[in-house]
Amino acid sequence: MGVQANTRAIEKDIITDFSERMSYGSYLDLDTLLSAQKPVSRPEHHDELLFIIQHQTTELWLKLVLHETLAARASFDDDDIGKALKCVARVKHIQKTLTEQWSVLATLTPTEYSEFRQFLGNSSGFQSYQYRAVEFVLGNKNAGMLKVFEADPAAHDLLGRLLAEPSLYDAFWQCLSRLGYDVPASALNRDVTAAYTLNEDLMPLIKFVYENHDDHWAVYEAFEEFVDLEENFQLWRFRHMRTVLRTIGMKSGTGGSSGVGFLQKALELTFFPELLAVRTEIGR
Repeated sequence: MGVQANTRAIEKDIITDFSERMSYGSYLDLDTLLSAQKPVSRPEHHDELLFIIQHQTTELWLKLVLHETLAARASFDDDDIGKALKCVARVKHIQKTLTEQWSVLATLTPTEYSEFRQFLGNSSGFQSYQYRAVEFVLGNKNAGMLKVFEADPAAHDLLGRLLAEPSLYDAFWQCLSRLGYDVPASALNRDVTAAYTLNEDLMPLIKFVYENHDDHWAVYEAFEEFVDLEENFQLWRFRHMRTVLRTIGMKSGTGGSSGVGFLQKALELTFFPELLAVRTEIGR
């Protein structure tokens, strides 16, 4: 039977009694999830719900990004490059969703935001521990950031642990070394608690792989996946900065930062510097 009177009949085998069965809502704990939006503006401003949901959904995606990135690192530890890159590929798709999400927040006009911004106090996206955790796993480590999370022991402990552990990139080079590649000692024995910076010693190996990619395809593919990962991250940072500029101009951030000026500096940060630097050398 087709649709009649613009009504689709409910099939006889569709389950409708959930008095003793797990339902969609119970599986996802929707009562908890959908009651987690608690506007603080008084009187409640219509657009604050958008602001809250934007940031809550970002945190959910960041949870999955961290989950997948840590799994990728574990796969490199197991010398399984293919499995690691599968996790990275999923992260890349999540990044695209996160970047496009800024277009929703950009519908919030300066006038609308100004009507409830004062109620946010000093809360700021700068205080997202999951965002910092992702940065740490990718190599943008900054021990000074831990001070922001001293009032949250669980977040502080997580970031402290990730600060002391190798990054995804560190795990990758260790993997290649075990697979027989001539990875320089400076890459294998670096201080993993420090922010990753360009290592000239790696350039010959990277250049060799790019120029002989047919014989080293898995490593070559990993290089390009990392470049994609970094480019997506930078696009997210750029859209963040532009959305803030569009919404509050050059005002200071609620968390005490300089706002747009501080976000612009993030565009100078890098995760995999050699993979970009090698492009100048290829073909010479």
